[in-house]
Amino acid sequence: MAIPSSILAVKRPRNTFVVAYGKDKNLYGVRQYVGCRREGKRNIPIKGPTIGHIRDGKYIATGDDPAFAPKPPPAVDLKDWANAELCSRLFADVLADLQAVYPHDMALKIWSVAVLRVCNPGANDYELKEMYDGSFLSVLRPGAALSKNTVSELHKDVGKWYSRLVEFMKRRAAAIGADTSVLLDGTLKSNESRVNSLSDFSRKAKTKGTRDISVLYAFDLDRMEPVCSKCYPGNMLDVTAYEDFIRECGVRRGVLVADKGFPASASARHRAENPDLHYLNPIRRNATFIRTHRMLEFEGVLPDREGISYKKAKIGGKDKWLYSFRDAARAAAEERSWLERAKKEGTYAHAEYEKARQSFGTIVLECDLDLDVGKAYRMYEERWEIELVMRYYKSACEFDETRVHGDYSVIGSEFCDFLATVLTFRLIKAFDNAGLLKKMNYSRVMSLLRRAKKVRVGDDGEWRLVRINPKQEEMLAALGLTPSADVPQRRKPGRPPKLQK
Repeated sequence: MAIPSSILAVKRPRNTFVVAYGKDKNLYGVRQYVGCRREGKRNIPIKGPTIGHIRDGKYIATGDDPAFAPKPPPAVDLKDWANAELCSRLFADVLADLQAVYPHDMALKIWSVAVLRVCNPGANDYELKEMYDGSFLSVLRPGAALSKNTVSELHKDVGKWYSRLVEFMKRRAAAIGADTSVLLDGTLKSNESRVNSLSDFSRKAKTKGTRDISVLYAFDLDRMEPVCSKCYPGNMLDVTAYEDFIRECGVRRGVLVADKGFPASASARHRAENPDLHYLNPIRRNATFIRTHRMLEFEGVLPDREGISYKKAKIGGKDKWLYSFRDAARAAAEERSWLERAKKEGTYAHAEYEKARQSFGTIVLECDLDLDVGKAYRMYEERWEIELVMRYYKSACEFDETRVHGDYSVIGSEFCDFLATVLTFRLIKAFDNAGLLKKMNYSRVMSLLRRAKKVRVGDDGEWRLVRINPKQEEMLAALGLTPSADVPQRRKPGRPPKLQK
């Protein structure tokens, strides 16, 4: 469509051109040239964005034109309340710890990302802003900017500012008591990025077929929550990262309870520097200590366990004790498994069977403390708690793979995942104390909490709880989330009251 000469004559910025808007003869767009490309011997200009309009014979820049001003987003007057309220209460001290290490605005963003990942399992970073706006978290803790680009930059900044992350982990590790059992373990997370140094083929690469990163965790059994974590390359063995992990995170007290992948020798130097740090580790069933100290010749039965026999022995001249146990039920299961495998493979040999049967159902622990045998058994038995950490870390929070690429981003995102795991365990503890886990699982409780919303109606701007059923009210009351008085109260079922004569 031809542009009238009167419109072309209107004064406008250089390197621009005018476009017509169809039937509207009073409105024309002004677009900018942003360069040119070479085609043969000709320079072809490249058309850029619209920077203004010509209306009523005058040029108006886009930013100055009220008709084209960006519309403010609609206010969200219906928000998820119960999950945000409970998480905010249980996690308030972690926000204070973050603010002691990071600038307050940065701490609030990190904290909010962790809370939203717990309330919305599997959430992508680009969804967090909408989730924050739709959560009562934006009312309780306002001011967290969580756009896609902001969250991406946040992960990078956390990774770059690594000294602050270490300081935060050390503050948490400083609260470990001298008698606390500190459970150690690691997990692998899929990470197919080729632009970070953490992604590599692990020992499980043949079965998984993917690259991984390794995440080491320390779990405080007194607080019943993870205390610190750190990322390592997927091809690094736990024994290699062991001392670096406890040293960097500042684990100086407690009893380290780990599996065979974390041998005591790997932490010997750090423990020598910290006399309040001890260990309790299983040793291989073919270790020489077991035979030389006759640890499979049991001397008693644990009084508070069924079918658990034990023996305790001190290694001469050293502050080291061995504790051996045999679980009769586990021994029967292992014997059955051994016989079934021998039958299937046709490899049964009586001599081999008699040799293997001696160690069925047994475990031998090495420790640098003189413990009661019952306590030593309980400390290792409770190690299954760390397995729960990894299970919830990967399934309940859907953290089985990383979704970022660069080193800084991986470290920052994993830090938010660690905080989310801490919150998850606090929620589990709160649900258990309220007796809710006897009736339903964790995911079901979180789903019901998400249904308890608050709405803002009327001119007073007050938030009111949306009507919920009596069972949900009971659940909220059990968690200390009593509905406010402005919610219409239901009359208890029964006969209507009698009228006065």
